[in-house]
Amino acid sequence: MKLRPSTTDQAITLVVLAVLVVGVFLVLQPFISAIVLAAVLAATTWPVFAWLRRRLAGRSGLAATLATLLILLVVVTPFLVVGLTLAENYDRVSAFLRGFIENGPPDPPAWANDLPFVGPRVVTYWSALAHDSAATFAEMKKWFEPARAYALKGGASVAEGLLQLTLSVLIAFFLFRDGDAIVARLRGAVGRIAPERGLHMLQVALDTTRAVVYGILGTALAQGVLMAIGLWIAGFKAAPLLGLLTFFLSPVPVGPPLVWIPTSLILIMRGDHAWGAFLFLWGFLVVSTVDNFIRPMIISYGTNLPFILVLLGVFGGVVAFGFIGVFLGPVLLALGFALIKEWAGTSPSAAAKAPSARAGP
Repeated sequence: MKLRPSTTDQAITLVVLAVLVVGVFLVLQPFISAIVLAAVLAATTWPVFAWLRRRLAGRSGLAATLATLLILLVVVTPFLVVGLTLAENYDRVSAFLRGFIENGPPDPPAWANDLPFVGPRVVTYWSALAHDSAATFAEMKKWFEPARAYALKGGASVAEGLLQLTLSVLIAFFLFRDGDAIVARLRGAVGRIAPERGLHMLQVALDTTRAVVYGILGTALAQGVLMAIGLWIAGFKAAPLLGLLTFFLSPVPVGPPLVWIPTSLILIMRGDHAWGAFLFLWGFLVVSTVDNFIRPMIISYGTNLPFILVLLGVFGGVVAFGFIGVFLGPVLLALGFALIKEWAGTSPSAAAKAPSARAGP
């Protein structure tokens, strides 16, 4: 006869289980964002891994290694390249600023005086800075300390984010290698919790995650590369760094114009009017067009994500997770939005009739 556990035994078991859960959470807390990002990377690039595994006669370890190296090449390498050339770019920026302070800005263009309401005031202020190096230095000095503090804080955040990103890619290797077993256990757990619609909701989550990642990350990569190409053609030495900046600003509304408008104006102020006009048109017609066409098409394919959720996801993700939150935030909000919409709009009978999720993530 099997003895029923006493109330004391049950209480001790619950306390031990609670302590174990808290302990596991405390151990994994520093890596939660990296683990979540690794899951997103593995889910969105699983078709590539599956294709490699088929070509390699089912050798999961080798396919996982190649898929991980591919992610490192596409996602992490650009940051390392910019980091290696950062010192050179810093020297160029410092030389430009010293020359700007010593020589001052060029004289204001003739059309500036014709600006409505503020034209004469802008010309007067600009002319004073152009012919008075002391005034120029005093004006720029106001921004030195805030810019220095912001640069140090931003550099530390980027370094931490790069470490998290690298760790995520390494974790993704194990998710690739053991993905089938992990998915089988996940489906079993979800089936026990919500047997009628659990697998359907899992498939919705996967499709939404892929659509948002392809739309945001894919668009950001395309805009960063195109911006770097345009800057390189126009003769900018810091083209890789500014391309990376465009990559970061891409998810932010009106982000890339913050790069190509100032750089176009710099070329025009130097007297390179043709290259300045070229860069302006390149940014307006090529870089921004990628954002206007590709991202809405890919995101809407998986879920009709409201613009406000993308905006809140970008800024909230940065606050919560650092710079990797630029992409992680919109994914999480889109995932929650899609699951709530699916749960609220699908009857249990319809969910039960839905096709079960296919094998593999």
